[in-house]
Amino acid sequence: MTRKQKKWLFRIILAIILLMVVNLIPADGIVKGFIYLVPYLVIGHDILKKAFGGVIHGQIFDENFLMAIATVGAFIIAATRTGDYNEAVAVMLFYQIGEFFQSYAIGKSRRNITQLMDIRPDYANIEVEGEVVQTDPEEVQAGTVITVFPGEKIPIDGIVLEGESSLDTVALTGESVPTNVSAGDNIISGCINMTGFLKIKTTKEFGESTVSKILDMVENASSRKSKSEAFISKFARVYTPIVCVSALLLGAVPPLVRLLFLGLSPDFSDWIYRALTFLVISCPCALVISIPLSFFAGIGGASNSGILIKGSNYFEGLEKANTIVFDKTGTLTKGVFEVTELFAENGDNNELLEIAALAESSSKHPIALSICKKYGKKTDISKVKNIHEVSGNGITCEIDGVSVAVGNSKLMSSIGVISQEPSAIGTVVHVACGGKYLGYILISDTVKKTSAQAVNTLKKIGVTKTVMLTGDRASVAESVSENMGIDEIYSELLPDEKVEIVENLLKDRKGSLIFVGDGINDAPVLSRADVGIAMGAMGSDAAIESADVVLMDDEPLKVAKAIKISRKVIRIVYQNIVFAIGIKVLCLVLGALGYADMWLAIFADVGIMILAVLNAVRCLFVKKI
Repeated sequence: MTRKQKKWLFRIILAIILLMVVNLIPADGIVKGFIYLVPYLVIGHDILKKAFGGVIHGQIFDENFLMAIATVGAFIIAATRTGDYNEAVAVMLFYQIGEFFQSYAIGKSRRNITQLMDIRPDYANIEVEGEVVQTDPEEVQAGTVITVFPGEKIPIDGIVLEGESSLDTVALTGESVPTNVSAGDNIISGCINMTGFLKIKTTKEFGESTVSKILDMVENASSRKSKSEAFISKFARVYTPIVCVSALLLGAVPPLVRLLFLGLSPDFSDWIYRALTFLVISCPCALVISIPLSFFAGIGGASNSGILIKGSNYFEGLEKANTIVFDKTGTLTKGVFEVTELFAENGDNNELLEIAALAESSSKHPIALSICKKYGKKTDISKVKNIHEVSGNGITCEIDGVSVAVGNSKLMSSIGVISQEPSAIGTVVHVACGGKYLGYILISDTVKKTSAQAVNTLKKIGVTKTVMLTGDRASVAESVSENMGIDEIYSELLPDEKVEIVENLLKDRKGSLIFVGDGINDAPVLSRADVGIAMGAMGSDAAIESADVVLMDDEPLKVAKAIKISRKVIRIVYQNIVFAIGIKVLCLVLGALGYADMWLAIFADVGIMILAVLNAVRCLFVKKI
């Protein structure tokens, strides 16, 4: 609890005690009114100040104005008619209790996000003349060797050069099981080094690292409003002036009608009391507070589970998910490629591997990295000239002046070379040198353990169509999707062909289309889908930037969890809208007809607000979904 909340709670308790005390003091008339002003001002002075400030600045129609008018009016009625000042003080007291609940709930939601913000590193250790010096992570250049001691945060993305350790990734992924790393492993910023000393070569600057991007995404999440939030904001701006005018008419028109046309006593005090009761009931706090709070809590709860949702507007897209489109490599598979077979026409596998490694040495594609890793020697990049990447097909270049092509069978066909296909399943990289076929390299990727379970879970929660897109061969695609139950498979696709297929799927969808991917070539599709989900741990920067939702542990099962979380949040939002408006309308009618007193008005305003806020807080508790 913050200092402000503690002071707030103290005022509430003090006001309750004072109200109990003044009820015991024997007094009548104006003296009694002045005595009751003490607890009233203790609990409501800030509301009166805000209402007065709003009037001066032209922002009249808000909840502070409604509370001020209603309670001051209740004091006047008590002084002139009923003699019961408890109602006036109680309206302000219970309103403040409701506001306190709201503040506490928002604070709890914010603490969930603040815990995520704690991943921001304070410093990075670099060696200067044999000594370890702490420096600002923003000043560390890519390629710098940093050291991380046990208990410290990983400040920047990089590759482990020396050491072994376990990493606490709970702030990023929501998973409590530590991740083990050793030399050669990629490592992302924001994790906590738990056990061992690590030397890391940074691969990015701090501004481009995982931790920096996550913080930026979370900080900007609240700026993207959902349709429900936009509706409530517009509703409140129109609704509040209407109820103020309605209350004014209720207090003035019926008495005048009674006096001028019916010849009856106007009974102004009764109708003014009804108007004030109407004002208290009409306060839209429950809606204005609980709807944004529901989405805010949902973002906090999801982030605590390793799912970063970039704005509340994406909850609605996830909730209506009907078609899920998966990329293959790095999404349903681990994206960790290994060379499993070499075939050279002339029998010289070393020559085949060396030429392929030289051609791929400038590429960061996982397949290229696996070939270079298999080669295991330092490549002389000066030998390679005129490198040209043929999108989706491979690379052409010149090595020592000889033309070389490394890629799929389409690339071989385009240069007039007949390639040979292996019998084993995997990604085939053909190599041609000087216009002649040199051989092929077979590279295999492994399916993630939970991919089949993820597809099955999606179907159980109502997703009617699952699709897999890949640039790989049909045989590889079928092998990966075997036993997964994926409805449609599209293989041997170029990046623009993926977009074309998604465009066609968008035309036929009934709900919303979700695309899940991780690669640079997935960025256009992620942007085109109703909701794009990127794998955040090993996914490319372009994919993470283009996506609307980021899964921090690359776990496909989290797709179903994100959908379930969104459905819970949207369900709670609709519950609050229907409940708040329904009770408000009923109580407004009762108030106008004279069947509702100020105590019912307090329930209709503060009681409903507290119930709606408590219901909204349920959006935080999504970790076990």
